[in-house]
Amino acid sequence: MRSFQSLNLVFAFLGGLILLFIIAPLVGLFLSSSPDSLISTINDEETVKSIGLTLWAAMAATVLSAFLAIPLSYLLARKNFWGHSLIMGIINLPIVIPHTAAGIALLGIVAGNSKSGKFLNQLGFDFIGNPEGIVLAMAFVSVPFLITAAKESFAAVPVKLEKAALTLGASPLRVFFTISLPLAWRGILSGLIMMFARGMSEFGAVVIIAYHPMITPILIYEKFGAFGLKYAQPVAAIFMIVTLIVFIILRIITNKKENVER
Repeated sequence: MRSFQSLNLVFAFLGGLILLFIIAPLVGLFLSSSPDSLISTINDEETVKSIGLTLWAAMAATVLSAFLAIPLSYLLARKNFWGHSLIMGIINLPIVIPHTAAGIALLGIVAGNSKSGKFLNQLGFDFIGNPEGIVLAMAFVSVPFLITAAKESFAAVPVKLEKAALTLGASPLRVFFTISLPLAWRGILSGLIMMFARGMSEFGAVVIIAYHPMITPILIYEKFGAFGLKYAQPVAAIFMIVTLIVFIILRIITNKKENVER
């Protein structure tokens, strides 16, 4: 028993080190930013617009992707077909490749001098240097988080419940919306939040597709490159506060839904 307690102490110490590794730079970011610089950053129109654009683009990428990603996740969870592992590897590819490479790959498709880019332009889509390009880049690098989380959540739903509903005469579509989706919603919601978070923090793919209008990660980079660390720190600190508030609100909403169901 005593040896087990000693092991817990060792693990707690090691865990404390990794927590310190995460927390120390974040605390240092706020301590290095004076109250005056934070206030002036909050009142800076360019910063406010970039934060608003970042939140909007990440939300648009998440919502639009959900309509395609959730059905695919259900199919991957329920069907074991040839090429299943290959498809999962393709889905997770945007996570492992450098995001600047992801941006260049996207640029090759949407650029005006490519056949696909010309076709998209004829349809009225112009992704280069536009918010639509930001949404596209965010969706590309973050949708694997949603698909993976939703797939695992659907896989945890008992198949016998779906089969029982089908036996009683329910259509497959009704079974999906009344049984599968409600029982899997927690995992899907976690995937949506993770995708939203990953989209907000994206830099590499977005900077290739749409340097302007600037999302906040690009604005922080430009402030740092043009004026130095002192001018970039307040923007980074304000953006962290905003993201923290957003995720607290999302967590409160999630907890309320769980409490209502209980």
